[in-house]
Amino acid sequence: MVNTLKLPVGIDNFEKLRRNNFYYIDKTKLIEQTLTNWSEVTLFTRPRRFGKTLNMNMMRSFFEIGTDRSLFDGLYISQNKALCNEHMGKYPVIFLTLKGVEGLTFADAKMMLKSILSTEIDRHYYLKTSESLTDEDKAYFVKMLTGTDENINDSLRKLSQLLYKHYGQKVVIIIDEYDVPLDKAYQNGYYNEMVSLIRGLFGQALKTNDYLQFAILTGCLRISKESIFTGLNNFKVLSIMDSRFDEQFGFTDNEVKELLTAYNLDSHFTEIKEWYDGYHFGNADVYCPWDVINYVDQLKFDPTSKPQDYWSNSSGNAIVRSFIDKADVQTKDEIERLIAGEFIEKEISQELTYDELDKSIANLWSVLFTTGYLTKQGVTEDGKVRLSIPNKEIKNLFIKKIREWFSDTTSSDGKTLEEFCNAFVEKNTEKIEQLFGDYLWNTISIRDTAVAKDKKENFYHGILLGLLGYKASWLIKSNTESGIGYSDILVEVPDNRTGIVIELKYAENGDMDTACSEALKQIEEKSYVDKLKQDGMRNFIKYGIACFKKDCKVVVSE
Repeated sequence: MVNTLKLPVGIDNFEKLRRNNFYYIDKTKLIEQTLTNWSEVTLFTRPRRFGKTLNMNMMRSFFEIGTDRSLFDGLYISQNKALCNEHMGKYPVIFLTLKGVEGLTFADAKMMLKSILSTEIDRHYYLKTSESLTDEDKAYFVKMLTGTDENINDSLRKLSQLLYKHYGQKVVIIIDEYDVPLDKAYQNGYYNEMVSLIRGLFGQALKTNDYLQFAILTGCLRISKESIFTGLNNFKVLSIMDSRFDEQFGFTDNEVKELLTAYNLDSHFTEIKEWYDGYHFGNADVYCPWDVINYVDQLKFDPTSKPQDYWSNSSGNAIVRSFIDKADVQTKDEIERLIAGEFIEKEISQELTYDELDKSIANLWSVLFTTGYLTKQGVTEDGKVRLSIPNKEIKNLFIKKIREWFSDTTSSDGKTLEEFCNAFVEKNTEKIEQLFGDYLWNTISIRDTAVAKDKKENFYHGILLGLLGYKASWLIKSNTESGIGYSDILVEVPDNRTGIVIELKYAENGDMDTACSEALKQIEEKSYVDKLKQDGMRNFIKYGIACFKKDCKVVVSE
């Protein structure tokens, strides 16, 4: 039987999802856990694309006065009749998502924040005619509606007061992606101004608000309490290290299996686990929901589709590039170990301010962990966290950023690149070995012991291809059909119509002499020169290059 439920790609509105025939993985246990482990202000920190906004939207639908109770029919929370009778549809709710608060200037960002506040204020338009409000209250509400009230700092507290007067019930405040304005402000140079604005807004709404029942916030980072949440005493932070609520953001093994079974895609479980699982929140192992939903949606239409980098392609991933740029020799070695599938031990700080994030390598390790680029494999007796790369998608991202970094750093030294490329035409194997060896020594190598030999060769192949690409007048072909096989690299040099064949081997046991001999033998046996002859080349040079870890050997034949 074909499942007719649509997959919620990019849908983060709970009511829309439930009313419009979308598949929903039930996370309503979060409501029960929130009320059982009650705190006046609760902050959930999770990486982006792990269902924060949908969960907060679900919470709003549950708590808000006038909710449609049928939205929760058949879901986990509906089994707890007493809790539903006490809390479902019982509170006025203020709901904000701050992911749109950005701008090149503070004025632009402040305007966006005012717009978002105005939209939420407008959602409570009925207050304008409320019989429970005084004429002065209504006049002030009109100022808020029209945007003529310049006191942003007090807007949420004041709206709470008006809602309390109208309903006779304290307010639930939900703020999603609270730290996005701070991130954007830091990137664009007005961080201190935004910190001041957000501190004032949150201070009034969450600390000195007599009309607050409780508040729930989400974000990627736990910003230092002294920076934003000064003076909040009843304040609970539930990070990715906390075992409470650990299964409520992200998909579990069983949830992914049920999803795949629902669409007759069970055979894809192993590859989905390899690509998108591996995150450890508290005591739970979870998948990235954004990846899983996108890939399953693609598989519905094309069961032969291969996994893609959905999560990593939804951001510029500048933090990874910044980390690689700052890496010293020790850190480069640690990155190599991570890519090889090992773990490293680091002290993690879960309380930073944005202006501290990339001040040191130590801080960047913490940021990579809290934002989902690294995950926890355990904790040592002295409190250090064992960090690893969670899955294949994130490993691919690291490799991509390493290659970008290598390309940028090498391209700045045109003289050395010119010397390196010319050595191939001059048959100067000693110079090729020296310079290629230097490049290998200075880069971050991909030495995953779990991958096949040909995959290791791909790493060295990519580096060599990038270096030779410096010569704009040369025609360089990779994995091109020639003779009776596919050659690694063919180079056509216009000067003297010289054709170069390069076959690269990874010397698994360190015997580079034998690997070079095998490479040259393969060039001859498979007639890789044929394609160069067809293209009009008259002079031919053949190279067998062997690599082992950060060393190389080059042998030439004519």
